Amino acid sequence: MTLKHFINQYDKEGSIILLEGKRDVKEEDKAKLTELGRLLAAHTKYMLFRSGNAEGSDEYFCKGVAMIDSSRIEVITPYTGHRQKYNQAESTIALDKLNIAEEADVIYHSKQNKKTEKLIDQYVSGDVNRFSIKAAYILRDTIKAIGTDDIKPATFGIFYDDLENPKAGGTGHTMNVCEMNNIPVINQTEWFEWLGEK
Repeated sequence: MTLKHFINQYDKEGSIILLEGKRDVKEEDKAKLTELGRLLAAHTKYMLFRSGNAEGSDEYFCKGVAMIDSSRIEVITPYTGHRQKYNQAESTIALDKLNIAEEADVIYHSKQNKKTEKLIDQYVSGDVNRFSIKAAYILRDTIKAIGTDDIKPATFGIFYDDLENPKAGGTGHTMNVCEMNNIPVINQTEWFEWLGEK
């Protein structure tokens, strides 16, 4: 898929594009993430860009979008005040403001991450401590993809992954949830090519 094809297909009212990935970004790639965010924001009109406000990929992508229009960034955070100093979005949704217990699909898909399955139950039941808070990150990653009753699902996911250990951790979980719900995803093996098309 070329950049032009992507924009033609997805720059529509209500389109939500995930821009996110690994915390560890190779030094030589950092500017590419920022450039993609800037490029997409500059050449589209309707896309809303969703992120998890994490360190690394999320931050670099959002920095690029913010150069053009920060009002088109939406972040979903694991709790109120999460990395507030670095939050470049005008719209922030914090997990602790949502009634997760009523979101059966979110719980189901979050529990597909077997490492945090028990912690999800603990967190959802209201038992939040230094261990169960880890579940908030996976729940946040799930919501970024499929939304909730009040949050629209993503339309497309653009990721910066670790190509030597692909689809691991929270990034891998988000990609898997997207794929399970027919939300198309690409990683940098595709979108790096877009940077030469502008």
